[in-house]
Amino acid sequence: MHLPLDRLTNVTGFGMITGADGYLFRPTEVEEFHQILDLAKRTGRQITMRGSGRSYGDANIGSEAILVDITRFNQILSFDPQSGVIDCQAGVTIEHLWRHTLESGYWPPVVSGTMFPTMGGALGMNLHGKNAFQAGPIGNHVVEIDVLFPTGEQRTLTQSDPLFFQVISTAGLLGMILRVKLQLKRVHSGDVKVLPLSIPNWDAQFRTFEEQRDTSDYMVSWIDCFAKGKHAGRGDFHSATYTNDPSEYPITLRPEHQDLPDTILGFFPKSVVWRFIKKLNNRPGMRFTNWAKHTSGKLLGNGKPHAQSLVGFNFLLDYVPNWRNSYLPGGFIQYQSFVPESEAPRVFARQLELQQTAKLESFLGVMKRHIPDNFLFSHGVDGYSFALDFKITDSNKDAVWKLAHQMNELVLAANGRFYLAKDSTLTPEHFADSIGPEALQTYAQLKISLDPDAILTSDLARRLNLDPRNKL
Repeated sequence: MHLPLDRLTNVTGFGMITGADGYLFRPTEVEEFHQILDLAKRTGRQITMRGSGRSYGDANIGSEAILVDITRFNQILSFDPQSGVIDCQAGVTIEHLWRHTLESGYWPPVVSGTMFPTMGGALGMNLHGKNAFQAGPIGNHVVEIDVLFPTGEQRTLTQSDPLFFQVISTAGLLGMILRVKLQLKRVHSGDVKVLPLSIPNWDAQFRTFEEQRDTSDYMVSWIDCFAKGKHAGRGDFHSATYTNDPSEYPITLRPEHQDLPDTILGFFPKSVVWRFIKKLNNRPGMRFTNWAKHTSGKLLGNGKPHAQSLVGFNFLLDYVPNWRNSYLPGGFIQYQSFVPESEAPRVFARQLELQQTAKLESFLGVMKRHIPDNFLFSHGVDGYSFALDFKITDSNKDAVWKLAHQMNELVLAANGRFYLAKDSTLTPEHFADSIGPEALQTYAQLKISLDPDAILTSDLARRLNLDPRNKL
């Protein structure tokens, strides 16, 4: 039996460096997920789960597979404004959540740097945010999930079930998450108080994170990856704390207060900004941009708290529409490593030195603080993460991959981890070393029992030897 050719679609990861053809289905009812499973079994096809396509690499791509796009499976089933618990289908996005609940005084407990991921995708990757140092990943805040397994069994899982911690974080390879019940965060204002600090070097970066940790609700720092010597590790640190508005119906909780403007300076449309960014999106341009950002941060607003909306502070990636197009035609990768506290200063400094030696400096560096968690494919450590963006061209791709593998060795020697939502370059060996033999053995046993025909896959799963059908 053949699948209809009119469903054949090419999809890419968010970084646009790789893509593949698959057979696209967009279910809107639970029964359709069961029907797609049956279709896969009848046709001998595998299935790849896909949310909003915000994973940077190949986690949401399945070559010649059935692509299950969950974005139309997006109904909010219930919301209790007394408890702050929301029940929704897996295709609901972070944006849909906050727009539905913020006026009632509730905000998602963990958000990424963009508001567009679906809940299914967010739990498959167990995303984290700028409050990871206290809140951990989003899975920590889930009350229960409904999961359809490839055997046809559908189950409701809670945190009392070990399978809850195994389905969440394993990139959609053990089961299809259909429904999510989530505990939201109570807030009393739609604004946070943001403290910007200009940081001169690595030592000051780590010291500032630890000094601000007990009094902050969010922390993040941008790093200038071009700075060397005594300036290495310089950047702009931002902490944010929730504020309190005593009004009965605070204006700051309204969507119109949160909505990002569509213009700059009130008249210049943001929709074309990426075209101007593209002209600077090269090594000399980004060296200048990073220098200018650090200089302006040091001279303007340094140490002066200011109010910012929750959306404005958290969703920096959504400020400029289509910003990723500035990396065309080759696209880009994001490389993110997670390193224990004692080793992070040495590892991150050495990662920058390797980039600078290779003249492949990341155009954007972002540092965050984390805590461990109990999920099977956890990226959480009691330490720090460092996220790096690398522009990819025909001439530098091999060199970037070599650099990534060199940085991997540093991370693994420090007992660090990686994050599958950001990954494009891990080898099977590097992933296995990071996650450990016990987690891999548990995954393999679960795969046999929950997905005996290896129906759920992705190009990432094939690359990392997480698909039993993989011949690599």
